[in-house]
Amino acid sequence: MAGALRRNSQKRGEEAVSPAADRAVQVRGLTKVFGTGVARVTALGGIDLDVSRGEFVAVMGASGSGKSTLLHLIGGLDVPTGGSVHVGGEDLSKLDDDRLTQLRRRRIGFIFQAYNLLDVLTAEENVALPLIIDGVAEREAQERSLRALELVDITDRRQHVPGELSGGEQQRVAIARALAMNPSLLMFDEPTSALDPETVGDVLVVMEDLAREGRTMLVVTHEMGFARHVGSRMIFMDEGRIVEDAAPKDLLDRPRNPRTQQFLSSILHG
Repeated sequence: MAGALRRNSQKRGEEAVSPAADRAVQVRGLTKVFGTGVARVTALGGIDLDVSRGEFVAVMGASGSGKSTLLHLIGGLDVPTGGSVHVGGEDLSKLDDDRLTQLRRRRIGFIFQAYNLLDVLTAEENVALPLIIDGVAEREAQERSLRALELVDITDRRQHVPGELSGGEQQRVAIARALAMNPSLLMFDEPTSALDPETVGDVLVVMEDLAREGRTMLVVTHEMGFARHVGSRMIFMDEGRIVEDAAPKDLLDRPRNPRTQQFLSSILHG
């Protein structure tokens, strides 16, 4: 009898677990509308997306297709008009402000086009600051900061302020700052778009290393060669919708959607 009760209890517990808990990200029917009346703009028009743990998903599309809006909603930086976002099984709409702040700080690492470093702090201090704000003891924050800077191969510049660093070095510090929090999800919003061509490669090498570690990554990028080489999936967005979702090689070599074909042709043939 006791064994049967345990089995029944376990079964009920398994049924109670949402499928979203098995995924790093689950998005259903996600919409985002800006403005009203004649100024109304639909940035996202009903997105469904699953990202498995350890997956590298490259996001591509023309300017204004909704790529950044999608990342901002998944990262809890904005509120959707409709639909749902689950990160690590948690429904973002059910979290109060404090819990959402904790989730963004501890479980989601967001790397933007802009580095968003504090000019008066050294690289090491910029990486340690979010840890200290989160209540980590100063000594531990310093140790975690150094480990994160080692991961992006920039410890030799740790005592330099941002103004003394190149764009690529600043972006690596920004990545280290995210890594120091040990997030379960890393999101990059065109992280190389503001860099000189000479420094793009340094940042891509860091991102490739992170992917090979099995980290879950959602990356908006136009670096097609990088996405083909590193990505496990690629999605193409147009007018606020995902119009194609495939392995990078398949999407780049044999795009099925006419809009994807047009976009890739314009990039490849200028």
